[in-house]
Amino acid sequence: MLNLIIGLPLLAALVIALIPRNYRFVVRMVALGATLVSMILGILLFLNFTTGDTAIQFETNIPWVDSLGIHYHVGVDGLNIGLILMGAIVAFAAACVSWEIQSSEKLYYVLLMVMTGGILGAFASLDMFFFYFFHELALIPTFIMIGLWGRGQNKNYATFNITLYLSLGALIALFGLVALYLQMPVQERTFDMVAMTNYFKANAMGAGAQNFIFPLLMFGFGILVSLWPFHTWAPLGYGAAPTATAMLHAGVLKKFGLYGLIRIALPMMPQGAQHWLNILALLCLGNILHVGWVAMRQRDLNLLIGNSSVAHMGFVFLGIASLNLIGLTGAVMVMVAHGLLAALSFAVSGYLYQQTGNLQMNQLGGLLRKLPFIGAVMMAAMFAGCGLPGFANFAGEVLVLFGAWGGSYSTQTQWFVTATAWGALVIGGIYMLRAIRNILHGDLPEKWAGVKDATLWRKIPFALLVVSLLVFGFAPRLLTDKIKPSAQAIVNLANAKAPAATGAAVPQTAGKTLVSFFSR
Repeated sequence: MLNLIIGLPLLAALVIALIPRNYRFVVRMVALGATLVSMILGILLFLNFTTGDTAIQFETNIPWVDSLGIHYHVGVDGLNIGLILMGAIVAFAAACVSWEIQSSEKLYYVLLMVMTGGILGAFASLDMFFFYFFHELALIPTFIMIGLWGRGQNKNYATFNITLYLSLGALIALFGLVALYLQMPVQERTFDMVAMTNYFKANAMGAGAQNFIFPLLMFGFGILVSLWPFHTWAPLGYGAAPTATAMLHAGVLKKFGLYGLIRIALPMMPQGAQHWLNILALLCLGNILHVGWVAMRQRDLNLLIGNSSVAHMGFVFLGIASLNLIGLTGAVMVMVAHGLLAALSFAVSGYLYQQTGNLQMNQLGGLLRKLPFIGAVMMAAMFAGCGLPGFANFAGEVLVLFGAWGGSYSTQTQWFVTATAWGALVIGGIYMLRAIRNILHGDLPEKWAGVKDATLWRKIPFALLVVSLLVFGFAPRLLTDKIKPSAQAIVNLANAKAPAATGAAVPQTAGKTLVSFFSR
């Protein structure tokens, strides 16, 4: 099932490449069919996942280059089961909204399918080689799609900017991964993440090596996730990107770096984590607070959503930096919730751009009268971005904030980080509600009198994403019960040789109680 989820989009890319370019309808149907089947299989995978088990499930492990220890090794546990489901849902929604592309459609859908397969493969991979390979497979189409089908006067600048930043981040992360691989004895070297984790659990890496390799991964993966102050590529890139590209990258692919930190860096280098995560906890405040202020100043809806996406990444970094069960569970929950939210937000902005050709919020207004469905969906997205109870984002962010309060950093840092994170939620509420007021309420300019609401077919991706956010919002235990065992295993490894925290830590029993409470 997992191999089909990854392989169907890649097979669809090959099939589309063989279809004559004038068969536009067939090309679209192949892309929609492949992503629809992948999504259905993703839902079945999620439902058949055994909750409470830390073992890898739906596993395939095939040797590829034995001399280097490279295996095609895929599988799921609590850390990636939600990400794969979210990625499959967003991929289908992205294929649905791609009706806006009217030129070079065959090439566009080939790239979209390759990007989708790469994203799903990266999150399913348990081998570092294929983990990195699938990420690059998804990243290259991103650059091409922004360059060819992007919009706005800064399209070329945004393309070069995102290419340079993400290439740099990927290169730094690659150095860290290779250095990690070289820490193993020659006869035992492998790229298999499970085998590497077990090896370093039994044979702790030297403190010097950990303190050298961990920051390479932290900053390399951090650039890919738009960690402050290396974040400026994200709002510009998403503002210029085609709708589906922004949905897939901001919603799904950007979680690659966060997942890499959790899956690789924390369990294999616990001393490095204890040494550097204090710095990460302070840097992520730049995402949460500074980028939130920047979002308040935006007049372009896409730039507002882009900056908001960067700000939300700060909460995930904060949950990771807490190094406790409740914080790490919340971080994974926010990753899934934000993926659905970012996809929904960019889908709405893409629809508004197609109808009006304008995303300047001060030039819009009163659109709720003409677009009741899209307006309602936009309000749902903005409320979810504020952390409104009932949406999945609320459950994740609350867990992160409680995790931050019991984080493994100093008391002074603990107070400062937690208070700042709470304050940033107020800032988020301000710019989200302002966007609702400026775009949907007030007088309707005459030039927008001809805009039309979404038809039944075009409502499908919006409804799918909103329902997903509400399902995990009202029943977050569907996710948290799956996440907890794997998160607990990571926390145990990351704290194996860590000094006792000087702050007022939340006991493990209290952490479990809070996770269960906010999961109901």
